[in-house]
Amino acid sequence: MCGVLWWPMIEAGDLPPPPASLEAVADAQLYLELVVNQMNTGSLVNVQQRAGQLYVDANVLKDAGIHLPITPPAQVGLDSVPGLHSEYDIPGQRLLLDVPPDWLPEQVLGRRSSYPRSEAMSSFGVLFNYDLYLNDTDDAGSYLAAWNEVRLFDNWGTLSSTGQYRRILVSAGDNQLDNGYLRYDTTWRFSDDERMLTYEVGDLISGALAWTSAIRMGGVQISRDFGVRPDLVTYPLPQFSGEAAVPSSVDLFINGYKSSSENLQPGPYTLTNVPFINGAGEAVVVTTDALGRQVSTSVPFYVTSTLLQQGLSDFSVSAGSVRRGYGIDDFAYGPGVTSGSLRYGLSNSLTLESHLEASDSLALGGVGANFKLGNFGVLNSAVSQSRFDGRGGRQASLGYQYSAQRFSFAYQRLQRFADYADLSVIDADYISLSRRSEQVTLALNLDRFGSLGAGYFDVLAADASRTRLLNLSWSTPLWFNSSLYVSANRDLDDSNWAMQAQIVVPFDVRGNFSFGTERSATGVTQNRVNYSRSAPTQGGVGFNLGYAHGDTADYRQADLTWRLQSVQLQAGVYGSSAQQTRWADASGSLVWMDGQTFAANRIDDAFVVVSTGGFADVGVRYENQWIGNTDKNGHLLVPWSSAYYRGKYEIDPLNLSATVLSPNVEQRVAVRRGSGYLLEFELSRAAAASVHLVDGKQQDLELGSAVLNEQNGARAVVGWDGLVYLENLVQHNSLQVIRPDGQPCKAQFALPPATDQVPLIDPVVCQ
Repeated sequence: MCGVLWWPMIEAGDLPPPPASLEAVADAQLYLELVVNQMNTGSLVNVQQRAGQLYVDANVLKDAGIHLPITPPAQVGLDSVPGLHSEYDIPGQRLLLDVPPDWLPEQVLGRRSSYPRSEAMSSFGVLFNYDLYLNDTDDAGSYLAAWNEVRLFDNWGTLSSTGQYRRILVSAGDNQLDNGYLRYDTTWRFSDDERMLTYEVGDLISGALAWTSAIRMGGVQISRDFGVRPDLVTYPLPQFSGEAAVPSSVDLFINGYKSSSENLQPGPYTLTNVPFINGAGEAVVVTTDALGRQVSTSVPFYVTSTLLQQGLSDFSVSAGSVRRGYGIDDFAYGPGVTSGSLRYGLSNSLTLESHLEASDSLALGGVGANFKLGNFGVLNSAVSQSRFDGRGGRQASLGYQYSAQRFSFAYQRLQRFADYADLSVIDADYISLSRRSEQVTLALNLDRFGSLGAGYFDVLAADASRTRLLNLSWSTPLWFNSSLYVSANRDLDDSNWAMQAQIVVPFDVRGNFSFGTERSATGVTQNRVNYSRSAPTQGGVGFNLGYAHGDTADYRQADLTWRLQSVQLQAGVYGSSAQQTRWADASGSLVWMDGQTFAANRIDDAFVVVSTGGFADVGVRYENQWIGNTDKNGHLLVPWSSAYYRGKYEIDPLNLSATVLSPNVEQRVAVRRGSGYLLEFELSRAAAASVHLVDGKQQDLELGSAVLNEQNGARAVVGWDGLVYLENLVQHNSLQVIRPDGQPCKAQFALPPATDQVPLIDPVVCQ
């Protein structure tokens, strides 16, 4: 008897539902891709599954940037952490975690520096600036004045001396005291851009604050110098914070204009890439997630450059002797003095100030502060006390400033009590400090109706005389880029107004025409017309023509400017029909560097001499602007370069021969203030040749034959038609060649004289 085992047929719809993901396997060791708040971390992590629960090492969460609010155990049960949601994605083999954004690391987007910092450089050299001026006036004689500056510089700093030689050519009287040379300033200066310090020895101007006076002195000074680091922003800029639950993008709009756009990871963030602005404004922060959902937040702000960032300090300390008779005497110095100023950013809203002065007869000390009133402007105040020759005095100042896109307002008052004095009066009988000064300024932006300005100035002098001035101005654009300017001034102790109206019509980038009328406080009226055209920066001719007709006399003016690469020449005439003045001027600079002298227009700041290693006619660009070609010695002077700015210098090798190698055609360099730098581009002439190798039967050597240069060990391969290109050759060269069939041969050849083209040596027998 046999039996049959029977199973009932089961339909798919009768099956029970599949188990949940964590029930599929009771205990397992998994390796899953970690995803945090929808952001793929790119990490494969070890996950333990026990009794339907997921466990990971605490270090896994730490490495993913997740900071739990509690101290976790070595193995963290994901379902046991309040606020953490986990999911096992079986098809994708991923571990999906969702955590509060504040558990994730904070992101700081943007930077406080304007561009990467570059160490400032300087080379040894000498600079001579000059300005020759000749003046001849009817009935007043003529004279020649020659201003000059001699500057010696290197890595140890800059030593400069300025002065003027004056000579009366035709005298209208018997006074000859103005003849001769007069020294102005002689100073050694060194700036340490790493510590942002400047050291000065010689003739200098003491550091001062807004409520103190600066003096000329001979001595030493050390000061904080933020100017050596133009890449830094020293005043507080606003920053905007928020949180992103999932990967998003954030756009920042400042006063309606898009400023930046960044990608965000989940977590808190802080935006610091705010443009360098000043005054009141409004920022709009817009975040957009992967699904296109946007959240927009408007934040008002106020920025002022009068404050220091929190923790920054600015100071100046000087000691020496007061300079006497500046511009009159060469070497006249008075009593010894010391002066010191300090500013410190206590917070981003409060900057503290202090100032001290001392001499044998004076002691002075004062404190002040600048405080930002939220988004409503800046308040400044200071008070100082002095004692001079046994008499005491006090000074107090108070001010307020507010600036916005359409409106700005400023008020400043300075009051001095009793016998207040500072270093500016201790050695000068004819100088006295005013008792009080007060000023109010207002500016309005009227959009298409132009801009309106107003100012009130009130000064009470030491002799109790008072001067009160009121100024009103209005300017507005007209048709075809022309503009109208109107101003009115009045001394409030007088009943008359002085008024002026002018229309300026530009013809092109360099030329404009203007005409206007003015009325003085005494009622004298004068009409003016003027046409001017500036000389091009790269060289050319400019001129200025003017004519004025008034109630008393006519006035005429004409001058011509001829700007060359090596010098600027000017000449002109002005005056009335009764008396005229004729003048001429020549100004420029002479530079000695790298054994060569260069002539250029006036160099006031830093400069660069580009060297191409003796190669002439090489094109040079500065900041993508064409400068010129190197001379026969391979040099070109770039006379303008902002100190400490990381400028870009390029050479154009297209004019070079094929035998010249130029491994570097672009460099960025920053130059120290008042000095020059020799920027070298390492060009070299290649000793190269194309060699045609043949065998003993005058047949081209086979393609792929291996070539070894016995002189320098260089290797090459024979190409089509038996040609091989070789570099770094000497006068007599020997080659070892291995042919494709393994047969060796040797070849020798001499390098021909250097030419502008790579020579072809044909044929060279290899045997």
